[in-house]
Amino acid sequence: MLQNLLHDEAGFVVSAELVLVATILVIGLIVGLSEVQHAVVEELGDVGEAIGSLNQSYLFTGFAARKNGAVGGIKSSTPGSAFADREDDCDGNECALACAPVVPEGPKF
Repeated sequence: MLQNLLHDEAGFVVSAELVLVATILVIGLIVGLSEVQHAVVEELGDVGEAIGSLNQSYLFTGFAARKNGAVGGIKSSTPGSAFADREDDCDGNECALACAPVVPEGPKF
């Protein structure tokens, strides 16, 4: 019975194929997730550029209500307000999110 067990290789091929297929799947999964990560970063950069290009300036005028019968008398008033949006550091596609270039290794000492 021990001889039959030692010479039985029926499960070896299936195990080796399973390890090979699992390795290929894991490598493909890593590459695929890396590409998804790069695509998400690019899309989020586009969203950031779209938000940065919005003009957030505003202006509204105030008003005043005069008292009836009084000369020059003001019953109530509200001042106006304004804000002028200026260009920020990364407006106009000046900033880019990208991977750093590959740096070759130096000699080993």
